[in-house]
Amino acid sequence: MLKIQKYAAIDIGSNAVRLLISNIVEEKDKPTRFKKSSLVRVPIRLGADVFITEVISENNIKRMLDTMLAFKLLMQSHGVVKYKACATSAMREANNGKEIAKLIKKKTGLQIDIIEGEEEAAIIAATDLNTFIDVNKTYLYVDVGGGSTEFSIITNGEKVSSKSFKIGTVRLLNDMVKKEAWLDLEHWIKTQTETYEKIDVLGSGGNINKIFKVSGKALGKPLSYFYLTTYYNMLQTYSYEERISILDLNQDRADVIIPATRIYLSAMKWSGAKDIYVPKIGLADGIIKSMYNETVSSHTKLK
Repeated sequence: MLKIQKYAAIDIGSNAVRLLISNIVEEKDKPTRFKKSSLVRVPIRLGADVFITEVISENNIKRMLDTMLAFKLLMQSHGVVKYKACATSAMREANNGKEIAKLIKKKTGLQIDIIEGEEEAAIIAATDLNTFIDVNKTYLYVDVGGGSTEFSIITNGEKVSSKSFKIGTVRLLNDMVKKEAWLDLEHWIKTQTETYEKIDVLGSGGNINKIFKVSGKALGKPLSYFYLTTYYNMLQTYSYEERISILDLNQDRADVIIPATRIYLSAMKWSGAKDIYVPKIGLADGIIKSMYNETVSSHTKLK
């Protein structure tokens, strides 16, 4: 007996807003499969407002309303039966974040849950990483966002610790990360990884996905510290405009890719990792999995 349902996850980040629609495939005597059906990304960059002015601008409020209405219509068209929308650091820190969530609920009917950094890290860690990793190894999982980066230690296939740091690409672009934050991160990574003889990094986020795609590496193969350092140095030899015209990066990727790479390289350096694996999963994937396992609340009303 085959049963297929569609779940949707909305990730409202500091750099972009994403809608992931997945098919949940249940078949007797077989493990449940999670197949991506559709992924839509809108680069609203809420963090550019919040980290400077502490509020989301009127222009971006309108863009959010338009985007969420479009997402609702897409979910209806796909026949989504369950959804969850999670907002992270930008909405969390905006003085008008809760007010905007209420406005979106009123105008579109969609419920937005503003989550804390630790919950974000826990949801990301709920993804089925065992599909991508060797359970006999130890990993430092790094999910880079616009406003924060979530870190988790995974050993023998189990998450043993996680923490969120306010070090993100949009913050770095606006020179809003103090030296103390980097020192705190360095201390946490070194303390958490020092007991392990060997550690690899797992990287998630749009920027590392792009770097991996450019590398031409086969899925499942890692990028080396040397490769990432070389790529990072190369990026800095191009202007923002050249990264768009010559390197063929999208305009909302061409600026954040440099600070994102810096975060991944720092994580590798401080953990002693020589390789970074790119499983191409993130918060939205974790939301889908968590809804299925009923470890987070979810919503069904789309009308």
